[in-house]
Amino acid sequence: MFNVILLASIGSQGGWTVALVGYSIVFAALVLLITIFTTLPKLISMKVRSELRRKGKHVTDTEEDLHIKGDETAAISMALHLYFSEMHDDESNVITISRIQRRYSPWSSKIYSIYNSPLK
Repeated sequence: MFNVILLASIGSQGGWTVALVGYSIVFAALVLLITIFTTLPKLISMKVRSELRRKGKHVTDTEEDLHIKGDETAAISMALHLYFSEMHDDESNVITISRIQRRYSPWSSKIYSIYNSPLK
């Protein structure tokens, strides 16, 4: 880390070095994330298939039998979120609106909003 800061303070070459190192780190992290996100569902489906075969159930090699639709996934995840975060509080369902009497304020007065030209 200190070498990167030292290179940045040397001159114009240091700025290019820091930019190149920064862009390469971000690009490498994005490639790693893409790799993880594409292989993780495949690994999970392989594990589920192996568990189903071990239990003696017939499993085909197509992805359609293990795939869950997006709306079902969203409903399950929302239910789990509400269950674990305890957001379903008991409310009284009574709305109270009280009118507040405001005092006079010069900010709302019309006489101060007229533009008066200064005397010359």
